[in-house]
Amino acid sequence: MIKQTFAALAATVALSGAALAETAVPFALDWKFEGPAAPYFVAIDDGYFGEQDLSVEISAGQGSLDAIPKVATGAFPVGFADINSLIKFLDQNPGAPVTAVMMIYDKPPFAVVGRKSLGVEAPKDLEGKVLGAPPPDGAWAQFPAFASANDLDMSKITVEPVGFPTREPMLAEGNVAAITGFSFSSYLNLVRLGVPEDDISTILMADHGLQLYGNAIIVNTDYAAENPEIITGFLTAIAAGWKDAIADPAGAIESLMTRNPAADADLEQRRLQLSIDANVLTDYAETNGMGGIDPARLDVALEQLAETYEFQNAPDASLYFTDAYLPDAAARMLK
Repeated sequence: MIKQTFAALAATVALSGAALAETAVPFALDWKFEGPAAPYFVAIDDGYFGEQDLSVEISAGQGSLDAIPKVATGAFPVGFADINSLIKFLDQNPGAPVTAVMMIYDKPPFAVVGRKSLGVEAPKDLEGKVLGAPPPDGAWAQFPAFASANDLDMSKITVEPVGFPTREPMLAEGNVAAITGFSFSSYLNLVRLGVPEDDISTILMADHGLQLYGNAIIVNTDYAAENPEIITGFLTAIAAGWKDAIADPAGAIESLMTRNPAADADLEQRRLQLSIDANVLTDYAETNGMGGIDPARLDVALEQLAETYEFQNAPDASLYFTDAYLPDAAARMLK
């Protein structure tokens, strides 16, 4: 009995020591706690961060660009952000200690979402219409390249700056004919506002000429260089969280709902599934595992960005993404 008691006490002490040894890693999201954020909470609840001796606290964001300065300044060691916005940020802030280390949206969700009843079904339909676009929106940031790829006359498009909270309501009320946004978010926000699904047109930029990548895990490069094992462990847990979410979307939404109980579970599960099907589980990711990129495709993406963005410095792909911290491909397979 004494030996058993001593063994139990030793185990308790060991567990306490392990808990104390966990490294706190604050994680800055791009947006609210919605369906596509569920895999990160799964990584917490299913113990994947814990297996890496990490204690991760996730903070909501205010748009695709939001996490970049947070990580660049060191306020957060890791974040989730649009890589195209990161490329422009690094061009405007040479030497800033931030880069992407794991691609999540292999196919970006940048979209123009319109209403068929207002005459918007294809890119050219935007000419002569009013387009609502939040200035900090990642999809709006890519619109010039999209317009170039589709030979749109920008002088024929009236762009109205709108806020994130008013974007979908303005389209639902017919005050604008289309909006920029993430396909899975804007589409389902319109459904929630009562817009008939057969009246919604989703023009995915990736299906209309753009070779751009989407959102990625970004890191503070100073922190990553000093703590490579922490970053690799973090990315290992992220991949495991996404794998579980793909296998069991309903279970993933349960993790989300504990953080955002006011959310509509069915709606957020649809949002998660849309992001999985269109943005995450691509042919490339299924074959190669989540997280990597095709260097040739990134080169094309940089050329497309340069069509509408004047680089102050020569683009250098090595500044924008590194696979140095990715775990082995086997740990990143999604099925």
